[in-house]
Amino acid sequence: MAKLTKAQREWRPGMKKKPRSTKVMFASTVLTCEAFLAIFVTLAAFGLKRAEPAVVLSLGAAMAVLCIVTCALLRKPAGYLIGWILQVLFFLTGFILVDMFYLSVFFGLCWWYALKKGGEMDVEDKRRAAAQAEWDRAHPNVES
Repeated sequence: MAKLTKAQREWRPGMKKKPRSTKVMFASTVLTCEAFLAIFVTLAAFGLKRAEPAVVLSLGAAMAVLCIVTCALLRKPAGYLIGWILQVLFFLTGFILVDMFYLSVFFGLCWWYALKKGGEMDVEDKRRAAAQAEWDRAHPNVES
């Protein structure tokens, strides 16, 4: 028998689905892409022999894992702080591989835009949900 999650165990007919955050989704996408970037930059730095192989591989793996772990922390403000710290760390990897200066600025802008636009979209979604709830209260006999 399959184990049910807490949400599955607590579900009852007619329950509204909890809205998901667009900001979290956008930020997770950027961090996941940065995890892939960390892997590819690690391979490039390893192939170009920019530092000791063990150092390059361990730092690259740590950056990739940190990006993925941060995705799980994005429901809390600390996740976004860690995300900004990761943006700075990616910029600093430009001292190992110069192209990272340009790539990290690009991803930093993507990160900023994901937080800004995702936050705006979440506010709009909440506004629309409130308007829908008000309409539903005013028109109880009409099915939406």
